Amino acid sequence: MPRPLNIACLQLRPMPTMEAALDELLPLAEKAVAGGAQILFLPEYCGGLRTDGPAVAPPSAAEDDHPFLRRMREFAAKNSVWINLGSIAVDGPDGRIINRGFMLAPDGEITGRYDKIHLFDIQLSGDEVYRESDRVDPGTCAVIHDTPLARVGHTICYDLRFAHLFRSLAQGGAEIMACPAAFTAKTGAAHWHVLNRARAIETTRFVVSAGMTGPVPGGGETYGHSLIVDPWGEVLADASEGPGVITAQIDLDLIGQTEARIPSLMNDVDFARA
Repeated sequence: MPRPLNIACLQLRPMPTMEAALDELLPLAEKAVAGGAQILFLPEYCGGLRTDGPAVAPPSAAEDDHPFLRRMREFAAKNSVWINLGSIAVDGPDGRIINRGFMLAPDGEITGRYDKIHLFDIQLSGDEVYRESDRVDPGTCAVIHDTPLARVGHTICYDLRFAHLFRSLAQGGAEIMACPAAFTAKTGAAHWHVLNRARAIETTRFVVSAGMTGPVPGGGETYGHSLIVDPWGEVLADASEGPGVITAQIDLDLIGQTEARIPSLMNDVDFARA
């Protein structure tokens, strides 16, 4: 029996303030809801993103009094829609921030949280350096959001490069892998599509990756190309560049059908190390 699910990915531009981020996001979210989406997937740092040299410097607030989070909870409740809120900057306990994603229910309640595990500390060239750990406390736990519609494994951006995280989520029962991102233009052009397709193929799960697109206030540029990928690795939708919405009706029964063809999760082996 097919299990159809209408989903939407919102592709946004990095905005320097929460107010500007909401101005960009809300019309697109309304468009997605009007189109029948049951779950909205939002990008990493959808509540605002800017940089300060090699460090990220997004607008942040305490979770209990976070203006952007409060507004999105209100939107979920008003429109009776599930929202995978990719991530926002939440004040941490030590003066740093937490790159935290949320699952919002159709009554506006928070049903789950995920703190980004793998922080983006790389040097692409002599003058292109990123040090997310300078400002961000990392998470330590993998998270699956249980909803009546689907079980959603939550990852964020650089997590995409760590296949074992996705495999663990799939083995834990996740049906959709969400990977909200603000991928750099350089690494995105080289690796974004192949990594998303690889994670879908390896896990035989849907991968839904909402992305930021365009220049980052303060320096840097994001890649865009939000993707919806099926368990066979086929790209169902690609947002290309610029802000917008992509949608797809996915059939969750395709997961079992794909696993029956290639049961790689069941054939997995843990190798002992000498």
